[in-house]
Amino acid sequence: MSRALVLDTNVLVSAALKPESDLARIVEQVLLKRIPIYVCPSIVLEYREVLNRPKFRPMGFPPTWFPRLLQVAFHEPEPASWSLGGPDKDDLVFLSLAKASGAVLVSGNLAHFPETIRGGVLVLSPAAYLAGVA
Repeated sequence: MSRALVLDTNVLVSAALKPESDLARIVEQVLLKRIPIYVCPSIVLEYREVLNRPKFRPMGFPPTWFPRLLQVAFHEPEPASWSLGGPDKDDLVFLSLAKASGAVLVSGNLAHFPETIRGGVLVLSPAAYLAGVA
């Protein structure tokens, strides 16, 4: 299994809210450059938009580690559009980038990425990802 990953935005939100969680362990490993992460312009835009929402500000958002995450990430060009539909069209770029980079897509919401639309992309929960690279 490839250790490189694409992180769904919900992983970043949950990692910031639960610093002792599996999600936070993944972010920590990314920040330490032990796990490579891929981003593209539209994913960076979504990360920024979500992590700067006013409803998260009372919880210390955006997280102080967010600029470092963007600094250590491999910035790829925008991938080709995903040909299969899905529950949330805005999430399809995560599949596209994972496919283009050969990375694993890690999401805390697997329902957004049903088997029928994955097109060969490995989509794992944070716990499953950690178990696979341990």
